[in-house]
Amino acid sequence: MATPQEIERKFLVPALPDLSAARPSALRQGYVTQPQDSVEVRLRQSDDTHVLCLKSGEGIVRTEREITIEAAQFDLLWPQTEGRRIEKTRWTGRLDDGHTFELDVFDGDLAPLVTVEVEFGSETEATAFAPPAWFGRDVSANGRFRNKSLALSGATLIRELFA
Repeated sequence: MATPQEIERKFLVPALPDLSAARPSALRQGYVTQPQDSVEVRLRQSDDTHVLCLKSGEGIVRTEREITIEAAQFDLLWPQTEGRRIEKTRWTGRLDDGHTFELDVFDGDLAPLVTVEVEFGSETEATAFAPPAWFGRDVSANGRFRNKSLALSGATLIRELFA
């Protein structure tokens, strides 16, 4: 059995595109693991779905394993994420080339940050991807824009970006 992988690229979004054909979801996630841990253990609630996720690795190709959990299990573990949380609205839609995009509009201390991610079937496909004009700077390789980093020290990054 192959190791589940996530191959994605992430970009800043300087101005919101037309999202009339996209689907919004309210999303909150928190990290159970500590900042120094090399493996991420994350809880995510997206509308009425609750997920426990383990991620490891660096760059645009990472190992990812997810399991759906019950709301009561989520609620039991959620206090362990205090101080390591993010909230955002995720807009999911299709690009003209057929790829699915996930555009995140961050709330709270991370506002007005907006990012967009696109997942790929291979690293070759990810490298060859030509982003549409509304995508901004590619931050795929910048660890400061990973959700775990944003949950831990994103407010500092936001002050630097939007000062």
